[in-house]
Amino acid sequence: MEIKLVEYQEKKNRLIFSLKGVDTAYANTIRRIMGFEVPTMAIEDIEFRKNSSILYDELLAHRIGLVPLSTDLRSYNMMSECKCKGAGCASCTVKLTLKAQGPSMVYASDIKSKDPAIKPIYGKMPLVKLLEGQELELEATAILGIGKEHTKWCPGLVFYRMPNVDGDEYIFTIESWGQLTPKEIVIEAIKAYDKQLEEFSELVKKIE
Repeated sequence: MEIKLVEYQEKKNRLIFSLKGVDTAYANTIRRIMGFEVPTMAIEDIEFRKNSSILYDELLAHRIGLVPLSTDLRSYNMMSECKCKGAGCASCTVKLTLKAQGPSMVYASDIKSKDPAIKPIYGKMPLVKLLEGQELELEATAILGIGKEHTKWCPGLVFYRMPNVDGDEYIFTIESWGQLTPKEIVIEAIKAYDKQLEEFSELVKKIE
């Protein structure tokens, strides 16, 4: 196996590398894990206290849930792997709040997080326009999740191309949405792959 860096554009959150010496099944497995099994933080639950905007709670919740959040994998656990056993604690959940009054445009930057490390990446994303007298107040809970559960947890766009159809070289392109850097996506994907192989190995041993 041979890995070679082709291009890294830090400002554009884009990483391109060449992978040689593997078959298509392996390359596609790496692509799938990077795109759908690397955990990121996203809003999962929202409690609306006031919402007199033009959007129903469900529509606004869906829009807010898709707002990319910066992710700190060192400080948070997946709820399924947390010591609280999924009850929700400071090690697996983050609380965010939003309070606004019209007339105004509500942006992602208006979402305030209890943890400065977990916040909207693109502050200028519009959420809803409030008219005179309209109000919006909510409390949200963000958790770690993976893209195969919901697209809001996808870390970015991952794909590869083959310069020579008959060869064994794959040119990977990773375009991060911003929750993690492209390098972090690759590293976390390898960790996830290793964990899956270990779990598979344990299952095989039980069969034997």
